[in-house]
Parts: sequence; C-alpha cells; structure tokens
Amino acid sequence: MNGFSRGFFGLPPVVKNIIMINALMLLASYAANSVFEIDLNSVLGLYFPKSEQFMPVQIVTHMFMHGNFWHLFFNMYALYIFGQVLENVWGPKRFFIYYIVCGLGAALIHESVLAFQYNHLAQALSPENLQLVLDEGTATLNQGKVFSDSAMQSLQIFLNTPTVGASGAIFGVLLAFGVLFPNTQLMLLIPPIPIKAKYFVMIYGAIELYLAVTQSGGNIAHAAHLGGMLFGYLLLRYWRKTTNTLY
Repeated sequence: MNGFSRGFFGLPPVVKNIIMINALMLLASYAANSVFEIDLNSVLGLYFPKSEQFMPVQIVTHMFMHGNFWHLFFNMYALYIFGQVLENVWGPKRFFIYYIVCGLGAALIHESVLAFQYNHLAQALSPENLQLVLDEGTATLNQGKVFSDSAMQSLQIFLNTPTVGASGAIFGVLLAFGVLFPNTQLMLLIPPIPIKAKYFVMIYGAIELYLAVTQSGGNIAHAAHLGGMLFGYLLLRYWRKTTNTLY
C-alpha cells in the first residue's frame, strides 16, 4: 500500500490531477445518484447538438465522466502507465495541451459520425414526427415513456444518450507513446506475450477502425477513439515541423 501511495503521489502533476479529477467525478456521480437521484452522466455527458440536453460545456466535461468503475480503471491505468512517461519527457504544459487536444478532437470526430446517424434517422420520419421528437422526446423519455413508432423511438433514444469517458484522449496518449518509443517492449495480458509499442498501437488502431465501421450503433464510441489518435498524430506532426523534435 505504501509503495502504491509513493508511486501515485510521485506522478507528474498533470497525470496525477487528471486521475484524481476523474476518480472524484465518479464518486460524485455515485453520491449524486444515491442521495439526490441525479444522474451526473446525463448532465455532464456529451449529447448530439440537436438534443434538448446538449450544452457546449459538455464538450469538455464528458472527458471527466465514466460509466462505471471499470470504465474509469482501464482509462486511468493506461494514463498512469503511458501518460507519466510522456509528461516526464514533454513537461506538464505540452502534455496537458496534447491530452486536451486529443480529447476535443475525439469529441469532434464522434459528433461528426453522430451527424450522419442523425440524418439517417431523421430521413425516416415525416417533418411533423421529426419535430415532435425534437420538441417532446426528452420530456416523454423522462416520464419513462417512448414513442410507439419504431423510427421515432430510435431517434428519441439517440438524442437522449450521452457519451462519457476519457477514452479519446487516452487513445491519443497510446498513439504518442507508440510514436516516441516505438521499440519499447510491452507485455500483453491476453495473450501474455511481449510486443513492441508501435505494433501495439497499430493493432489497436486497426481494431478500432474495424469496430467503428462495423458496429457504429454500439455503446462504445469507437470513432472517438480513432479521433483521439488522429488529432494526436496531427499535433505530433505539427510539433515535429515547428520544433524539429518531440522531446
């Protein structure tokens, strides 16, 4: 326990504070739900802009919310392992900029994909039914009711389902680690074999691309993961051109 404590409090400041904020927000969400019956993920999660529940601040706040303990754990564990290396190399300011850019870029890509899904769902409705869902869908769902028409119901649920998690930013962190330390040996858990960081990142990216294409309607925002990696790559390219080094 003491070893873990020294390890955690010895983390560089940005990684340490991001982990603490995310952990505190999960505890706050549990407390708010238990005491006040308020779902903080429904308030601070990111909605599609056409939703009545969308607020611009959610573009940032959703990055610090998680659906459950394991969602938080795996994201923060990756940040703990890989993020501290990057922050020690770059310094707090550059790492913070990189993390936020990846998170915001992930949100942008995710919302762009949602725009295509929204247009597909909206085209299946008459103008009158579309407006009815936009005007009354949230209030009806809050009453525990859904529209009987399947097309209206699909759009209703779509507009009232928030996205939460730091995964987009975390995938950007993984990408940066693979670029800066491509030949570092990582040990996989399943199967327990060593793999170089560059291959690990490429395999992860390929899996996410496949899932984004084949499972666009799932609960995991695969497009956001790819967006985090994409914006991370673009920022690394920009830094390399302007500073001639990533270190």
